[in-house]
Amino acid sequence: QVQLRESGGGTVQAGDSLRLSCVVSGDTTNNINMAWFRQAPGKERDLVASIAWTGGGILYEDAVEGRFTISKDNAMNTLYLQMNNLQSDDTGVYSCAATKTGFNWDSGYWGQGTQVTVSS
Repeated sequence: QVQLRESGGGTVQAGDSLRLSCVVSGDTTNNINMAWFRQAPGKERDLVASIAWTGGGILYEDAVEGRFTISKDNAMNTLYLQMNNLQSDDTGVYSCAATKTGFNWDSGYWGQGTQVTVSS
């Protein structure tokens, strides 16, 4: 089992920055691919950014390309999402996900999520 705990959310103004963290614990011995998802009110959950266990294979949602940066610190077992120039459309619950089976997030592990609210 893998446990994930997010932190770093909050309420900010448009143009501000936030950094989300996701601490990974439990059975982290196998290679784990990780990602950040966002669920906005009344919308489906969207993949925001993903990163392979190697630290490569980074992918971003088009809307956040150039503003968000995903990274991980293996020594600290922590995944990060640096979010700059936040906009109102970035509002939502951000969850981190981990999977040991390729990039099949539905069969992986999920955190509880952290709320990000951007006011214009």
